[in-house]
Amino acid sequence: MKDEAPHGPERRGLRHRLRELRVTLWTLIVPPSVWAVHFLFCYLWVAVSCAKFGAFPRFTVAFIAGTIVALAIILASGWIAWVQTRTPGDPAPHDQGTDIDRLRFLAMSTLLLAGLSFIAVIFTAAPALILTDCR
Repeated sequence: MKDEAPHGPERRGLRHRLRELRVTLWTLIVPPSVWAVHFLFCYLWVAVSCAKFGAFPRFTVAFIAGTIVALAIILASGWIAWVQTRTPGDPAPHDQGTDIDRLRFLAMSTLLLAGLSFIAVIFTAAPALILTDCR
């Protein structure tokens, strides 16, 4: 049996594994989709609570948990995209028809959408966490 080096294929770093992932149009829509689901969750929860109980929802833990989960998914997506943007190649703009330029363009687009979606989730959760009246 041959001894493998401690840095063999099973000991690859997380960055290396993330760099091997490929950003596609499907991964591009993850951050705004998470924001849309979070938006729907927050506003339906408040609307149903105000309509059924006549009071603002008392369970802010659901809002906080939903917001933390949404932010974590968006952060993970953004971090993967950030690692992908650091792929070696020609400097920006990434306007050539090569595979690496397409990858870096999609990664940068995903990173920007993740930043926008992160801010949108915070702005969606803020009224639900601050307001206490259904008026």
